[in-house]
Amino acid sequence: MTTPPPKPFAFYGRVSTEDNQDPESSRSWQLTRATTLIQPHGGRIVTEYFDIGQSRSLPWQRRTQANLLLAALRDPRRGFSAVVVGEPHRAFYGNQFGLTVPLFAHYGVELWVPEIGGPIDPDNEAHELVMSVFGGMSKGERNRIKLRVRTAMAAQTLLEGRYLGGAHPTATPSATSDPTPTPPSADGKRLKGLIPDERTAPIVRQIFTEFLAGIGLFAIAEGLTANHVPCPSAHDRARNRHRSGIAWSKSAVRVILTNPRYTGRQVWNKQRTDEVLLDVDDVAMGHTGVMRWNARDKWVVSKEITHEPLIDDATFEQAQAILQRRGRGAGGQHIRQRTRNPYVFRGLIYCAACDRRMQGQYNHGDAYYRCRFPQEYALANQVPHPRNVYLREDALTDPLDTWLASAFAPHRIEQTITAMADAQPLNHPPATGTAAQTIITECDAKLERYRAALDAGADPAVVTGWIAQTQAERARAEADLRTIAGTTPRRMSRAEITALVTALGDITTVLRDADPADKAEVYRQLGLRLNYQPETQTCALKWISARTVG
Repeated sequence: MTTPPPKPFAFYGRVSTEDNQDPESSRSWQLTRATTLIQPHGGRIVTEYFDIGQSRSLPWQRRTQANLLLAALRDPRRGFSAVVVGEPHRAFYGNQFGLTVPLFAHYGVELWVPEIGGPIDPDNEAHELVMSVFGGMSKGERNRIKLRVRTAMAAQTLLEGRYLGGAHPTATPSATSDPTPTPPSADGKRLKGLIPDERTAPIVRQIFTEFLAGIGLFAIAEGLTANHVPCPSAHDRARNRHRSGIAWSKSAVRVILTNPRYTGRQVWNKQRTDEVLLDVDDVAMGHTGVMRWNARDKWVVSKEITHEPLIDDATFEQAQAILQRRGRGAGGQHIRQRTRNPYVFRGLIYCAACDRRMQGQYNHGDAYYRCRFPQEYALANQVPHPRNVYLREDALTDPLDTWLASAFAPHRIEQTITAMADAQPLNHPPATGTAAQTIITECDAKLERYRAALDAGADPAVVTGWIAQTQAERARAEADLRTIAGTTPRRMSRAEITALVTALGDITTVLRDADPADKAEVYRQLGLRLNYQPETQTCALKWISARTVG
């Protein structure tokens, strides 16, 4: 009597920063729980999918390794017939189980969980109830962690004056804000504080002095620019690559005037992260974080002075009173009631005079794009710019659609695809990216050989193990590439651009029949950039880089 081959399993686990655990130790204990569950049933883990640094609130489709696992379910040669989860709290959040388990059932892959004691039966109401409870517990645990962390940070700021990050242009983080260094903690860390930046601290004092003397925000910005004082984004380019840094703006002066840190006190909770739906038409895609300003009464300011002040409390309060009289809300942020109007060219039109993105604005029911550089930025930098630059959306839509129709006509489409490919910025992948790509290529070659061996009659149990191991190695290399891609722009191949254009179909028909939101997505995918020249009232089109569909 022959012993049946062990049942091949895939393992899934997850750890994130909010868990505050070492990834390797967390993987180890989750893997141990999973192995303990399946070994008595003749199971063996042949491949692993382990997400690191991704929140449990993300649905499986948006987690790197979980998404790879879902993709593997569709492959009949996946190399495993069941999936085991070491800890359901970490795998499923909220209603994620109900949205995920039907895929396992559809592809005939069992899902094993220690709390069930074996495979989940999709038709068993008790199993579904147990997993739903764990999803709710996972959501509650995350909310409790967030509450504890925020409460602790508020107390550390208010009572201890702890520096919790968020350096500003006139201060530099230091190992300690106290002349006597604080003793290191058990893991060797020291408390951090702020010390004045000798180059920029005098500028802050000058801004407060001039403002209290009656000089307006724009005049202060004009004087600083005329005296060749670097604006905050020019002073700290590392954190402000998205800004031009060519001149001081009224908003930069206002932010300095409303920052309590210049009084020597720590401040926290000026901004918050709200979770909003990623796609209102597909709730299953989950939420994404959006940074928003808090009203000033929500800020947490330390009771005691914790670092060297640049101004006194009386000066700061006097500046706030003046700003309040001028109509700015508490906290220095002008709160606008925003409406969701569709802008077809959102983020795609640039003013050629200052190279800044033009902002959308509705006027009498029509969409416009405007640039008001002279009203926000100092003119002492000698940037020639009209007072107002306006471009009506419908004046551009028809000519652009006509040009795109001709560019993607059958006799010109190859030339257009070549232009799109050549317009992409050159990038040189780091050595780690090259190594990962080499691993993927080698794994693909191995998989072809293993599948050929299966077709030739090799032992399925042995070859299946090889395939699973190689697929896991390939998945890790792909994860490395995606991590690198998050910081390094990747050039799309000509084949990828061709596939994108093909997926869009008949460009002329798509653009003619599309609503504004869909039309904006087509322009975004094509990688357009439009430079508007106000003097000639013309737009120059440029391919930046195509985006992958979806």
